[in-house]
Amino acid sequence: MLKRDKERVGADFGEIRAFLGEGTQFKGVLSFAGAVRVDGQVEGEIVGEEVLIIGEPGQVKAEIEVGTLVVSGQVQGNITAKQRVELLRPSRVTGTIRTPCLVVAEGALFNGHCEMASPDEGKVVRLQPKEEGLQAAERA
Repeated sequence: MLKRDKERVGADFGEIRAFLGEGTQFKGVLSFAGAVRVDGQVEGEIVGEEVLIIGEPGQVKAEIEVGTLVVSGQVQGNITAKQRVELLRPSRVTGTIRTPCLVVAEGALFNGHCEMASPDEGKVVRLQPKEEGLQAAERA
């Protein structure tokens, strides 16, 4: 992870209220308030209204529903974020992402589908992989 990425994660989201460190394994439903960082392994479901940070050593196989998600590690599963999803380098994400704002940094890998709510129209824009790049298909 780049130095500025580390600084940004710490600076933008305030104090981390819970931390699952490297070597930690959790199975089940993780629900939280405030900012949470995962550098270990989580399997199941993650639910929170605020920020979830998955650090570079983090490995998550879960359905995720949060306010904001920042990923530097690996995620397999569907993601719903009310504000934003940031895929930092060297993240690896597989699944469907639903969010109004998606940021994919150079060096991040995303395999799946993305559904974005259009703020002005309330519509969902679905991006699907295509051989030449991404294609957008709108639906109400």
